[in-house]
Amino acid sequence: MKLFKIAFPVLFVFVIAGCKKDFADVNTNKNNPTSVTPDLLLSGVLKSTMDQQVSESWGIGNIVVQHHAKIQFVNEDRYGWNEMNGIWNNVYGNYRNLQNIFVAVSDNQSSPYYGVSLILKSWMFSLVTDAYGDVPYSEAGKAKTSAVYQPVYDKQEDIYTGILSDLKKANELLATANGTFSGDIIYGGGSASLLKWRKLANSLRLRYLMRLSKKKNVNAEMQAIVNDPVSNPVFTSNSDNAELKYLPAAPNQWPLYGTRVGSFDEFRVSKTLTDRLSAINDPRIKVFGRPTQTSVAAGNPQIQGVPNGLSDVAALAYNGGVQGVSRVGYTFACLVCNDNGQAAPDPAAARALLMTYAELQFILAEARQKGMITTGDAATYYTNGISANFAYWQSVVPPAYNLNITMPSDYMTQGPVAYAGTDAEKLSKIALQKWISLYFNGLEAWFDWRRTGMPEIIPGPANLNNNKVPVRYIYPLSEQSLNGVNRSAAVQRQGADDINTRPWIAQ
Repeated sequence: MKLFKIAFPVLFVFVIAGCKKDFADVNTNKNNPTSVTPDLLLSGVLKSTMDQQVSESWGIGNIVVQHHAKIQFVNEDRYGWNEMNGIWNNVYGNYRNLQNIFVAVSDNQSSPYYGVSLILKSWMFSLVTDAYGDVPYSEAGKAKTSAVYQPVYDKQEDIYTGILSDLKKANELLATANGTFSGDIIYGGGSASLLKWRKLANSLRLRYLMRLSKKKNVNAEMQAIVNDPVSNPVFTSNSDNAELKYLPAAPNQWPLYGTRVGSFDEFRVSKTLTDRLSAINDPRIKVFGRPTQTSVAAGNPQIQGVPNGLSDVAALAYNGGVQGVSRVGYTFACLVCNDNGQAAPDPAAARALLMTYAELQFILAEARQKGMITTGDAATYYTNGISANFAYWQSVVPPAYNLNITMPSDYMTQGPVAYAGTDAEKLSKIALQKWISLYFNGLEAWFDWRRTGMPEIIPGPANLNNNKVPVRYIYPLSEQSLNGVNRSAAVQRQGADDINTRPWIAQ
């Protein structure tokens, strides 16, 4: 019996020791990491936000600026807007991962990830504030680090100050950044990509300064950028475009490639777009739309858009029915959306756009024409912007589609395009060409129209908004319960939470 009493405790010790040795291994799920490296976080943020650009373009951006129109379920086109939370959820969801990047590099400002993350933070918050107005910014994303679960809504003016400051800082930091840099699915990563990111930072600064010019004199800041291309490099060609190139295989295809044909075909080319491009003999119309099935059957292919803002019945009946209005261009097709005799749709042809060289040139053309900068020539910037956009689409459209989109020899000399006339006429021409160049670039064309009122957007006859074009999104309804006090303070400061209340920057 004594032997038993001695052996049992000894055996028990061995069992406990064995449990302690294996406990951590047995209870650790190696397929569920507790931390993620910056490269994986970066690629995830980029893919998610760029896909959202495409989604926002398709659902609202192309509709509200009348690049596209709808022929079924037409509420978006009639301005019967409810809450639209895509940008809100995407920005605040991805901002958590940007903060995880900052944590991962321990706020090491010499790390390329730090500077690039500042650029992405600036761009993302520009999207959410431009769409909604006052939004959480200074306290956003601090639930985990500081237990701030109900962040204040910052004034849009203060958000823009932060955006411009961070972009300037990012440009300066990336000039001397060092260390490995991967996960960059925009510019390819490595040290060579850092100059591209600096160009993006400064080009975005010019975009946002131009937007801010409606409220403040930003001439000195713009001139400082363009006057020192060594310290403040900007886009110099299409090779600098900030775009996501998709891959042929899922899940990295063009996001709309898997759309069912019925949903895809609700969206058609707008008559506003086809009328404007036809009036100036612009072959880019063949990129944006396809000949109607009726005209093809008659042996006389024509691209014909449908007016925006029609009722469901009127939209479906327009020009003899759906076969009499043009579908969206082949380059943006879905798997089952190609026409008879047409090359199979390319799942990697279309791209997601953040900013292009063409847009920058139109910004500089406007700035020079208005005397906001003294560097360069407005006509040259204007011409460069048009040429760059033509060249961009020539490089994007697959040769198999057999679309000739070469600029006609007399395109730049025709009256509606030639850079001549009064200041107002020149600015109108810049706005029109910029509007064309912003096709499928998120909500950017809408934000720019809201600033200038050009080119004109005329609400459709069946619009539900008293003949007014919406100028913002309403706040997510969930904010009333999750962050009601701060939301209410923003509404009191900004004005009624509806689609017609202009945010500060557009007033």
